[in-house]
Amino acid sequence: QAQLVESGGDLVQPGGSLRLFCAASGSIFSLHFVGWYLQAPGKGREFDASISIRGSRYTDYADSVKGRFTISKDNGKNTVYLQMKSLKTEDTGVYYCNQGTRVWTSGSWGQGTQVTVSS
Repeated sequence: QAQLVESGGDLVQPGGSLRLFCAASGSIFSLHFVGWYLQAPGKGREFDASISIRGSRYTDYADSVKGRFTISKDNGKNTVYLQMKSLKTEDTGVYYCNQGTRVWTSGSWGQGTQVTVSS
C-alpha cells in the first residue's frame, strides 16, 4: 500500500487560495479512495473531501467546504490535490491525507501540512 505525504500548507489571508498536495510513494492505484482531513486547533480530525482513485468520478465534500474546495487527482503523478479558495479563518489547522472517505480511514497518519488563514 502506498504511503502518503502532504505538502503545500502556508499562511494565507482570508479570502485567499491555496493548493495542497498528497503525494503517494509507490503506485496510487494500490488505494481505493483518498481523503483530506482537517485538524483544527484544539479539535479532532474532521473530514473535508475524498475522491475515488480507481475508475469512477466519485468525489465527496463536507458541507463546510462544498463550493470552496476541489479535490482532484493525477494518477500519472501519483498525487491527489486539494484546491482551496475563499479561505476562512476556520479553515486553519493541520491538513492530512489518508486512504478513506467521510466514514472511514485506513493506514497511518502522516505529519500533515499546516494551513493558517489569518490577516
